[in-house]
Amino acid sequence: METRDLDPDDLDQALDIRERSFGLISESGKDHWRRWTRRALADRRVLGCYDGRRLVGTARINRYRQWWWGRSLPMAGIASVVVAPEYRGRGVGRQMMQATLDRAAELGYPISVLYPATVPLYRDRGWEIGGAQHLVTLPTAALRRLTTRPVPLRRVGPDGAGEIRSVVSAVHAASRVCGPIDSEEVELRHWLAQDRPFAYLAEDGFLAYRWDGGDLMVDTLVAGSGETARTLWSVVGSGSSIAATVKACVGPTDPLYWLVGEAVVKPAAEYRWMLRLLDVPGALAGRGYPDAVTAEVVLDVTDPHRPENTGVWRLRVAKGTGQVTGGGDVTGRAATRLGPRGLAALFAGTPAATLRTAGLLAGGEGQDPLLDAVFAAQPYLLEYF
Repeated sequence: METRDLDPDDLDQALDIRERSFGLISESGKDHWRRWTRRALADRRVLGCYDGRRLVGTARINRYRQWWWGRSLPMAGIASVVVAPEYRGRGVGRQMMQATLDRAAELGYPISVLYPATVPLYRDRGWEIGGAQHLVTLPTAALRRLTTRPVPLRRVGPDGAGEIRSVVSAVHAASRVCGPIDSEEVELRHWLAQDRPFAYLAEDGFLAYRWDGGDLMVDTLVAGSGETARTLWSVVGSGSSIAATVKACVGPTDPLYWLVGEAVVKPAAEYRWMLRLLDVPGALAGRGYPDAVTAEVVLDVTDPHRPENTGVWRLRVAKGTGQVTGGGDVTGRAATRLGPRGLAALFAGTPAATLRTAGLLAGGEGQDPLLDAVFAAQPYLLEYF
């Protein structure tokens, strides 16, 4: 078997495998899938695994940027990883993920994120749990009268995709959150045209929501100020005479928890995502860090699937940015030893003590409080891909 660029003539085969893996999709959904896949094909972001001339599996790389403490990194979002049912259990998935890992690194992505249908496959190639998409519910009436001084809003559609992206990026940068992503303008435009959410834009905020059966579903609500947050949530709450419940994707410390008067925001679902560093020095130097931390840590990384990452890396952090140097020995300075899984989890803010207990971190005795301060984060995603 061989994994290579998907042949454009094999789109129907790829769609068949996708439906056998995840279920049937509507005709409009198929059109959306074909357009998205063709755009990705043009950039060598779709791989197919072939047994001779027969397509037996596919994987796609989506282009995103992910925010970490006020700085965004190019991120390869791995999606549509599917294997034909009759070829499962024969190593197709592992072969495809190695090829996808190599291709994403070749395309210049320092980090990668995916939502796993099965965790062991991705751990085998160095991905590890990094964060989650959090879905909550609350009574619509709790949102109705949140605002006292409404900020100006206007409706937006596909033609406003570029402006939406600029506003959302500015809010993420200023709030210094970890995890949220920026989609490409072309994909944002397509989403607004395809799904047609009710979308509103403020000077420092954006809201997109829709009907979900008899409830309201908030896909995205970001706000750079308290009054903007109150105004946008109040727009959703204005539907309380019809919809009793709101579902929303929010971060673990979203202001919503503190804006509503009662403890009515309840967890409904959590979808965990996995992270991998593809370019260790690029990822460590490209992300942001807590402004108050000034420190140096030494990481001794062994990455069997990306040998370029293997080595001793010194990270110096000051004023929210990091500088990375590699090479040399660690004489006189104990290094923290990690593989790709441990490094990904540490990068995402998992406490060092947790990683030691899990067998994903060793050495560097006494350095755990420093590691926790440097990599402090509560990463989350609002989108599912």
